[in-house]
Amino acid sequence: MTNRRIPIKPCLFALAAGLATPAMAQVEGTVAGEEPDDIQTSQEIVVQADIGYRNRSEASEPVLVYDEEYFQRFEPLTAGDALKRVPSVTFLSDVIESDGARLRGLDPGYTQILINGEKVPGSQADRSFFLDRVPAELIKQVEIVRSSSARRTGDAVAGTLNIVLRDGYSLDGGYVRAGAIHFDDGEIKPNGGVYLGAPLAGGRVLFGANVQGRYNPKLKSSLRYGDSPENDPDFAANSFDNREDQTDTRDGTDYAGNFAWGIEGASTDFEIAANFVRTERTETERSFEYDDPTAITGPVRNTPPGNLLTDNANVNAIEQESWSLGTKLDHRWGLGETKLRVGFSRFDDRQDEFEYEVDFDRTRPRFTGDLTARSIRDEELFANLEHVFSLGTDFNLAIGGFAQNKDRDTDIAEIRSRFDLTAADRTRYDQFARDPGEFAPATFDPLEPSVGGLSTIEEDRRDLYALVEGKSGPLSFEVGVRWENTSVDITDLTAAAGSGLTQVDYDAFLPSASVKLAVGGGGRITASVARTLRRPQFDYISPALLEAELGDNDLLGNPLLAPETAWGADLGFEQRLGRTGIVGVNLFYRDVSDLVELANTGVEGSEGAGTFVFQPRNTGDGKVYGIEFDLSTSLDFVGLPDTGIFGNFSFLDSDIEDAFGQRRFNGQSKYVYNFGAIQNLRGIGASFGATYRKQGRAFDRVIGEEVVTSYGADLEVFVEKRFGKSFTIRAVGSNLLDGTKDETFNKFTTVADQVARDFDEYEVESERAGPVFQLVARYAF
Repeated sequence: MTNRRIPIKPCLFALAAGLATPAMAQVEGTVAGEEPDDIQTSQEIVVQADIGYRNRSEASEPVLVYDEEYFQRFEPLTAGDALKRVPSVTFLSDVIESDGARLRGLDPGYTQILINGEKVPGSQADRSFFLDRVPAELIKQVEIVRSSSARRTGDAVAGTLNIVLRDGYSLDGGYVRAGAIHFDDGEIKPNGGVYLGAPLAGGRVLFGANVQGRYNPKLKSSLRYGDSPENDPDFAANSFDNREDQTDTRDGTDYAGNFAWGIEGASTDFEIAANFVRTERTETERSFEYDDPTAITGPVRNTPPGNLLTDNANVNAIEQESWSLGTKLDHRWGLGETKLRVGFSRFDDRQDEFEYEVDFDRTRPRFTGDLTARSIRDEELFANLEHVFSLGTDFNLAIGGFAQNKDRDTDIAEIRSRFDLTAADRTRYDQFARDPGEFAPATFDPLEPSVGGLSTIEEDRRDLYALVEGKSGPLSFEVGVRWENTSVDITDLTAAAGSGLTQVDYDAFLPSASVKLAVGGGGRITASVARTLRRPQFDYISPALLEAELGDNDLLGNPLLAPETAWGADLGFEQRLGRTGIVGVNLFYRDVSDLVELANTGVEGSEGAGTFVFQPRNTGDGKVYGIEFDLSTSLDFVGLPDTGIFGNFSFLDSDIEDAFGQRRFNGQSKYVYNFGAIQNLRGIGASFGATYRKQGRAFDRVIGEEVVTSYGADLEVFVEKRFGKSFTIRAVGSNLLDGTKDETFNKFTTVADQVARDFDEYEVESERAGPVFQLVARYAF
């Protein structure tokens, strides 16, 4: 299929190059030998003599800023790990992993993820970007933007997380990092990197490279029943069905790089930046299903059959690459300031998953082999042009335009092989010494596209915005409006004849306003209101019909889905404490309209009477609200300047009504909090600290299934020793409480069964991972 948007790419980059060339010729750099005051030396980054605290932002919007000093001593591996220590961010990830950030506890698709202020693509159907793809070592700071602005795209119902990577003006000098991570099962993974910032060609350049071993050994156990405790207090004894024991190991390596070169002049600033992350990962699961709550007896030559029902081996080989290239040009002249941003980013996700199972719960044991090949490519090309007019000493008018072309290509294919084991196969079977994969055929038949798995989505955006910003005495403000126009072409080659190609257009007007008022001695009040949206997720707008996707009910995609929209308000107060501290509280509210819910079409499903075809439609509304508290300060006011404390607590709630009644938004934890302390021992050049985190349970309800998820608490500690001005060694222990993830699943065959609470299956699953220990050394040069 011809891509009608290709011509824009050379045009945009030619425009950027054309503007950059004369701009660079007229740049007046800093005086020779001088460096800007805010550049950190490599020694300051490596040897932290002071404790890092939350920063105060001067923006009119409610923004929380956390520099790398706030996170580094606990040695987070990824941006997701770093965000576990900031307010209102929860995760529903596997134990000791932090991937899809849920700001205010909402689904990751409600949170806008930016890197250096720009959106980035990912492979997730809900448009979210997994933060465990960004190594923490490349981060300069993290910004939590609680409300929205006309300057940014409106995809931020819950808010925005902006990950700012280091640039040439954030580091002077270089340092190397080397370390190792020890896991509960004895595995050791190395990691290391090199980072350099220096003057170059009248500006400054930054180069960073990082290699990081990733590993996560987990143990899972599931108990399954035919009924639940809500119907039978003695369900465990009366309706036990089977037990599954599983080992689940994630083993891989991340390779990352960051490059930036920029010039800051008297009238013109220019920067070109690029970053790259490659993940190579293998996920290996081995599961044994038994018909006894405790026994592990397997088949003894299959005569008698023993307690083993199935033996399953699942291996998923994952290769992911994400990279972006962008340029920025700011020029100040007689009519104001002109800003141009041009960038291109791409995310490639390739997964080959093999699942082999031997089923002994039958007269003749049967082998089943499934092969699924997934390939997803998501590309985004954008240009943003803005001009700022001065309306006086402290007032500005900004007008701008934004264009983005997004291409998403999905190719998912699968094949299955199935046959009964021979007598010889049964004789040589040993559940602990052999793997079901040994029975796999030498070759599989050719892969065939899965339903809904072969599609192309092309999304064009053309936005205009305008805002007025200014400051008068203790008051600063921003008031603006953004108009977003979106055109979507959807092509699904697996959909029914005549329904595979769909074109959709929609518009959205997104006003926003923020004010910040300084009060008293170091106090500030911030108030914001904004309209935001959430675009439909990709798997919902594909027109394919997925049979038995929702219990025994079918799911039919809806290409005509409109975005969900939300009016939101934030009201906050923060107070400076001494020289470094801040305490803050914030109230938030979101009124969500055109909520996407699954609606019954009334058409009978593929499984026959009692089942139906469901389709996502804009039929609901909901409310999200809560209160957020954060504290970050030294105890200088009580004579302990080298003791730092920090903590935050968020109470999160929401109301939504689905086909079965009231509930919170799916996956929203009731609360999340963390607190900790750091103690500097200046006399011996050492420090130590600890942090404790806990989030409340979450509930999900969809057609055919209900899930309750809860986590155990997480405790982390560190000890560091500094040697002179250039060398630091740090030891960190995390997941010291043997973190667990516990889930209960209510499963139903039909909607009528779900209403009547007639269970198809009730499952209790527990996942555990042990402590993780790091030893890290940094040397500045």
